[in-house]
Order: sequence, then structure tokens, then C-alpha cells
Amino acid sequence: MSPAPALRAAAEADIPAVLAFWKLAAEDTNRAGDDAAAVAALLGRDPGALILAVDGELIVGSVVAGFDGWRCHLYRFAVHPGRRREGIGRRLLDAAERRFRALGGRRADAMVLEDNALAHPAWAAAGYERQPAWRRWVKRL
Repeated sequence: MSPAPALRAAAEADIPAVLAFWKLAAEDTNRAGDDAAAVAALLGRDPGALILAVDGELIVGSVVAGFDGWRCHLYRFAVHPGRRREGIGRRLLDAAERRFRALGGRRADAMVLEDNALAHPAWAAAGYERQPAWRRWVKRL
């Protein structure tokens, strides 16, 4: 069995590979604003927020663990389709939750598409509960 992928914060040099990885492994990757400039802005504002699982030079998992000083938000949680069920996702979420606790966070929430049936059991297994009464309201700026 090969060693577990390393977890580390993303760097600016990772941006092209991150965007390619999301196209392969994440859902809803065609939204306006999901581009190199947006990822660079995230890294500039909060360098530790984008956590990657890497196997050598290959990105095999990601999660954005954003903290605004009040709430802990999880985005872009994805694991390479060929590497699922190896515990990579669990390790990424554990790292995100450790980050949140260290920053003083008390509750994490995740943005999960209703139609992403593959993700729902993964979130439930990690202890997250769906809040059916809530819906997100959005406005493009």
C-alpha cells in the first residue's frame, strides 16, 4: 500500500493544477468567477484556506476551509475519482476542522449541491447534518 498523500496549503504555483483538478473531480465547476484570479485572491487573503492532498506532484484532493471570523465555511471539497474511498476526504475534513478550531471557530457549514448524491453520504459519514429548511440566496456582483 502506498503512503497516504501529503496535506498542505496551496501555493500560487498550484493554481493551474487546482483549476484542472476541480474540472476533473468537483461538481459545478463552470460558474462564473471560478478562475485563477479568484483562487489567487483567496490565497492572498487567507493563505491557509485552500488545503490540498498531494501524491507527489498530483493533486488528489482539496477543500477550501474559509473562516470569516465568525463562521467556518467549507467549499470545493473534492477527491480524485480514482482515489476515492482511501480516506483522503476524511483527512482533508479533519485538517479543515483543526484549522477552524485553531482560529476559534465553533461550527462548520458546507455548500453541497442538492443533486450531488455522491457527496451526501460522505458529508453524513463525517458527522455533518443536512439542514432542509435552509436555502441559499445569491446575487452576482
